[in-house]
Amino acid sequence: MRRPKTGFFDLSCCEGCQLQVVNAGELLLDIVNLVDIVEFREAISEKWDGELDVAFVEGSVTDEHAAERLQAIRARSKVLVALGACATTGGVNGMKNACDLTEVGRVVYGEDRRLFPTAATRAVHQVVPVEYTIHGCPIAIPEFLTVLKCILSGIPYAVPDQAVCTECKRNENVCLFDRGVTCLGPVTRAGCNSWCVNNGNICYGCRGLVSNPNEKGMLQVLTAHGVSLEHVVKKIELYNRCREEGPATNSPFIPPLAKGDQGGFQG
Repeated sequence: MRRPKTGFFDLSCCEGCQLQVVNAGELLLDIVNLVDIVEFREAISEKWDGELDVAFVEGSVTDEHAAERLQAIRARSKVLVALGACATTGGVNGMKNACDLTEVGRVVYGEDRRLFPTAATRAVHQVVPVEYTIHGCPIAIPEFLTVLKCILSGIPYAVPDQAVCTECKRNENVCLFDRGVTCLGPVTRAGCNSWCVNNGNICYGCRGLVSNPNEKGMLQVLTAHGVSLEHVVKKIELYNRCREEGPATNSPFIPPLAKGDQGGFQG
């Protein structure tokens, strides 16, 4: 049976999600036995300009060159997967959407900014259609393998849409709010097995926000612990500034569009 020709590609990102795949250890052997990896800059030097059965794209779209490259990858791929937070929510690159882009160019490139044209950050699905998404910064290999199995079986993958808190409870973690630490678990999509909290860190919201957050409950938690809503919204903006406009923007936990913001692209 022919193994699906598969490629891994990167846009604006740190390539940490691809590195997760490379570092999968013995599981990587199982992966390469299932798919024919024809392009993967982190792992092989070969290039492939033919048709792809599956394309994994890490990174966000931050200029028109990246948008054109992504569209070209989409055109020759049967299945396209947005890999990691930068690809699925715009990630940390989306923070520039709260700023004037001319000023961003001046601060980053100075007098040479004309040589580096920039644009508002977009997630992959805001530029081209996407069949599967794998959230996280970086991705969790167990979820990557689950999605890969779904792709190979030709079935959809339902991204968890309950809060990370549900996983924290199952893992018997003490709530970080009770320890005096602000955590985004109550409004962030599960699916990571509360990875960060299990290892003594907070939830930073890298998997994106649940579609219907328990706003009343979250506000009660914030009030009880003396945490301002503004403080939480600023934390959410780290990964979720690049977003679609729509009914969900009425939520107090969705970062408001700044004056002159060029975000809010519809895919």
